[in-house]
Amino acid sequence: MELLNTLQPERVFYYFQEISRIPRGSGHTQKISAYLMEFARNHGLEAAQDSAGNVVILKEGTEGYEHSPVVILQGHSDMVCEKKPGSSHDFQTEGLDLILEGDFLSARDTTLGGDDGIAVAYMLAILESRDIPHPPLEAVITADEEIGLLGAGALDLSALKGRRLINLDSEEEGHLLCGCAGGMTARCGIPVRFGAVSGCWYEITISGLQGGHSGSEIHKNRANSNLLAGRLLYRLGQRVEYVLSELSGGTKDNAIPRETRMLVGIDSDEKELLKETLRELQEELRGEYRGTEEGLILTAEEKGAGTEPALHPTSLQKVIFFLMNVPNGVEKMSGVIPGLVETSSNLGILCLNPEELSAAVSVRSSVGSAKAALGDRICYLTEFLGGEFHTEGAYPAWEFREQSPLRDKMTEVYRDMYGTEPAVEVIHAGLECGLFYDGLPDLDCVSIGPDILDIHTTEERLSVSSAGRVYEYLLRVLRELR
Repeated sequence: MELLNTLQPERVFYYFQEISRIPRGSGHTQKISAYLMEFARNHGLEAAQDSAGNVVILKEGTEGYEHSPVVILQGHSDMVCEKKPGSSHDFQTEGLDLILEGDFLSARDTTLGGDDGIAVAYMLAILESRDIPHPPLEAVITADEEIGLLGAGALDLSALKGRRLINLDSEEEGHLLCGCAGGMTARCGIPVRFGAVSGCWYEITISGLQGGHSGSEIHKNRANSNLLAGRLLYRLGQRVEYVLSELSGGTKDNAIPRETRMLVGIDSDEKELLKETLRELQEELRGEYRGTEEGLILTAEEKGAGTEPALHPTSLQKVIFFLMNVPNGVEKMSGVIPGLVETSSNLGILCLNPEELSAAVSVRSSVGSAKAALGDRICYLTEFLGGEFHTEGAYPAWEFREQSPLRDKMTEVYRDMYGTEPAVEVIHAGLECGLFYDGLPDLDCVSIGPDILDIHTTEERLSVSSAGRVYEYLLRVLRELR
């Protein structure tokens, strides 16, 4: 999309367009990692790449800044890959189709990858420049952040010299983030049995939900389609005799699932009762989620009669019991920071396999013991049902520092530029800062970013004007860190 060449800052959007052409979904970052190494070679910059796909690019300080303390600029190369139903886009082989509408940049039928492609574009624009004053820089671009901060967790931090870190993975201009929750992914596998059953088959779909980020939007009264599936199956069992053959919903543990589908078998004479039950539940749910999920839809599409593998009745009850009891949503608000979610969980992925019900739950908390306790509850529920449980991708909380010279300087610069105070906040979403903070003694860290709306969804869009202002702010901060 050559129209991006007209946007300012020109080099930022040049690089944003360049990396948008490269498939870089989580777990598939080899191509973007190779591109970053080629960029460093082409610009005569020292760089290192590790087996996890992380890339660190070094640049000496400009004239007058040669002996200034090193500054770490940090962001991640991967993106959440979501597409609209019916889209044929292949995230492993195709780049993004960018769309510019007014002030907003988006991608056709897919997520944009502004989280965190804009950070990579900022860093590349700075690294290639010859006239931007700055201290010595360590540009750290991690891989697989969106699936549990895996890249940052594998990074050898001992090679980094900087103790001032500016993370570029925030999504709200004018906010200086100075702390975040820790988290982990809870993996649950509950054994099930199938048998051949004859009946009239219907594909039931729960759709039309907003979805969103399971950290920053978990408190916004957005419905979780996987949880609604449990409620639907329970309600259906009170009205209709049915069997369950298929169940799946969600693609990312850290995204609130927007759609869940299931295949159920019933007697042909209960067709109308099935549809009536769905209509009643749809009306109830739209009322409960008034203001956020009026677009919620429950549909039943007839698939014909025949014989299909379906859950044994005991296995069906285990599935329903799990879905009706697994913790989900806000668990506890902070008693220290007003309005901050302290602890939460999100049943992001649900899949019924021939041998088990597989579930992935994103668990977050700014209090380590609370995170562990919530994980224990999910573990106990899973094992109570005869299943197996394990965790992966655990990362620590980034604790708020009472004394932060970097935060003070960035606040001062913001005040001078805009004549107002920035919002200094701690957030519930996870950031890689926690891993850097945990591994680098005395690290002083702040996270910033431009306005990006509806991240992790196909409605994701980046404000062009905000991206420009934040870039100018970043350059001013670097100039002041002599």
